[in-house]
Order: sequence, then C-alpha cells, then structure tokens
Amino acid sequence: MQVASEELKSIILQAKSGDQEAYATLVKRYKGHVYRHALGMLGDRMDAEDAAQEAFIKAFYSLSSLDSAYAFSSWILRITSNLCKDRLKKRAKALEQELKEGHNEDIADPHMPDALEKVSLADGLGRISADHREVLLLHEVQGYSYEEIAAILEVPIGTVKSRLFAARINLRNELRRED
Repeated sequence: MQVASEELKSIILQAKSGDQEAYATLVKRYKGHVYRHALGMLGDRMDAEDAAQEAFIKAFYSLSSLDSAYAFSSWILRITSNLCKDRLKKRAKALEQELKEGHNEDIADPHMPDALEKVSLADGLGRISADHREVLLLHEVQGYSYEEIAAILEVPIGTVKSRLFAARINLRNELRRED
C-alpha cells in the first residue's frame, strides 16, 4: 500500500510540474470514480460523461493549487460535485422556465398502470437534494468513510452523518411514494 501511495504521489508531482503523460495516468486511474460519481449525481450518462471530462480539464488547469499530492482523489471528486451541482441548478432553472411557459401538457399519463407509477431507485435519487444524493453516493456506492467524505465535501463529520441520515430517510420516502 505504501509503495502504491508513493508511486501515486510521484505521478501527481510530475503532473503538477506539467507532465501531460503523468496527468493522463491520473485520468486513467480516476476516470471510473469520477464518472460514477457524476452519473449518480446527474442520473444521465451523457451529462455525466460531459461533467467528468469537464472535471478533469478543470483539474488539469488548477493542478498547481492542489496542496497535497495525497489529496488528489478527494480534490477531483470535490470538483466533480461542484460541476454537477451547477448542472443541476441549470436543469432546475430550465424546468422552471418550461413550466412557466406552459410546456407541461403531457406530464402525467392517466393510462399508466399503478405498478409503473412507483418510483425507481434512480428516480428516487433524482428527487432528493443534491447534497443528500452526493453524500449517499459517496458513502453507499463509492464506499468512502465519514472522514473521507468530510474531506471531499469540506464539511464537519457531524454534517456528513446528519446528511447521510436525512438522505436515507428521504430516499426511502421517495421510493415508497406514488405519483
């Protein structure tokens, strides 16, 4: 484990000094984590791919601001989370605008069977707040500890615990809810 972390530190330091091949190694190593996190936050594969690419581009140009080579994982996920939250805000504004303009004629289908009206897990995740979805995905899907999540989100551990508790309750309520 120590060898792997020293190797990773070396790769990050090389990337910070401008080595594009070293940065490409980081992208290969972390692209799955970043994509899965973005997908969980956004619920759309294409949007998640775009957000993941944008996160790596932003990280590349901001690499000099990374304080510790050991913090790369939490740093790239924080960038990803912020980009996803921005995208979710834009979606909400666009939806609000659509509703104001009256483009909601076919929102509900009265002929849909009752069984299909139950919310799927993805829909349930999409209906809880971004903060709750984020902490739930980091803990339950990505397997990060409370301490790691606190570092990624830059919040106290107590906040992580309370968000996770509320997220689980809200998700359970969404999964039970019928439209």
